[in-house]
Amino acid sequence: MIDWDRVCALQSEVGAEDFDEVIELFLEEVDGEIDGLPGSPRETLAERLHFLKGSALNLGFRKFSELCRDGESKVAGSDTVDVPGLVACYQQSRAYFLNEVAERTSDQSKL
Repeated sequence: MIDWDRVCALQSEVGAEDFDEVIELFLEEVDGEIDGLPGSPRETLAERLHFLKGSALNLGFRKFSELCRDGESKVAGSDTVDVPGLVACYQQSRAYFLNEVAERTSDQSKL
């Protein structure tokens, strides 16, 4: 669900002192996009999914980013996107991430 190697790499890139701020900004931006998914027109949905995919990859939300990628393909092919499934995956990933991030990044050798 979470690519902890990516999370630790990001922490190294931005520095431990700025890492919490990066997480907060990520969650704030993604939460806003998630709230806008239901009922989005197809063009807006494609844009939101593209943004969400990139954001998710940056913070290691692997499974969620894969679902966003698949959703982008479905929008392009005029197929139906499982928006409730995307939202549920994000919420599960978010909860798991927040529950584990402090422990997983405090000692990178645990990965």
